[in-house]
Amino acid sequence: MVTPPSLSRAPLTDVVRREIGISKAASAAAVEQVLDAIRETLWSGEDVSIRDFGKFKVRNKGKHLGRNPKTGVEVVIPPRRVVTFEPCQGLRDRTAGN
Repeated sequence: MVTPPSLSRAPLTDVVRREIGISKAASAAAVEQVLDAIRETLWSGEDVSIRDFGKFKVRNKGKHLGRNPKTGVEVVIPPRRVVTFEPCQGLRDRTAGN
């Protein structure tokens, strides 16, 4: 499988179309359905685990003190939820060049 240097929606759709042999419209719909499922699961507060790839986790960050890098003025950053990604061991090893 040949992947483009940057894998955004359009190139991902092209990869799916070439690999599976379906129309561009069908591959775009399939990619959107997968992304929607991931997005909805994360919005509901659940983690998304993709075997041999990694895990997207929803984390609650508490209120903390930040600093405006331009002015140096301190500001209170309110609590919020963030999404983090934890790659699987195989992906970590390959990324590190092992």
